[in-house]
Amino acid sequence: KDVQKEGEPHVYLSKEEVKEKIQSYNSSVTDKLKMTLNANGIYTGFIKVQMELCRPITVQSSQSQERCAHSNNETAFYLPDGCVNTLHISSTNTVREVIEALLKKFFVADNPAKFALYKRCHKEDQVYTCKLSDREHPLYLRLVAGPRTEMLSFVLREHETGEVMWEAFTIPELQNFLRILDKEENEQLQILKKRYAAYREKLEEALGGVWKPG
Repeated sequence: KDVQKEGEPHVYLSKEEVKEKIQSYNSSVTDKLKMTLNANGIYTGFIKVQMELCRPITVQSSQSQERCAHSNNETAFYLPDGCVNTLHISSTNTVREVIEALLKKFFVADNPAKFALYKRCHKEDQVYTCKLSDREHPLYLRLVAGPRTEMLSFVLREHETGEVMWEAFTIPELQNFLRILDKEENEQLQILKKRYAAYREKLEEALGGVWKPG
């Protein structure tokens, strides 16, 4: 179970320190996803983001479709658990830009303000998670932590229930959420009815055996 942890203070690195860390990082990479340092001091690389979304997302059926709340070319569905996406970004890209890039890659039409990016660390047999601010730079965090995902990984989630910006949802999205909830409620109700019907049948069989003349 995740344990919330306060964000650590940002430590700025000199150009020489960045160069040394990139060399060390690349020497430890096992999946060929290395970082590249440019002449202007900006470096590029890859981050992997795990999608842990509990609510359905609205996806465009075509990349060419304009983002329109009333478009018939948008479908809402639940993203499969454990879905991981790899992004190529630069050291100047912020958390907000990473979230927007992820949604664009999946053709998600939902407002980026509905989502938050978390960093997850494993320390002393516990899992610590911390929500990143919109102004932080994920590639810098990846560089400092090294390439091992067990040391640091990124997770995309919706904002916590108390932080949900309902005004960011369109009326069709909210109506679709209600339809999905109604469907799930009905499915669970049918499962319960079948379970108790089978239980009643077993009881009646047992009672019939007890009271059978004999």
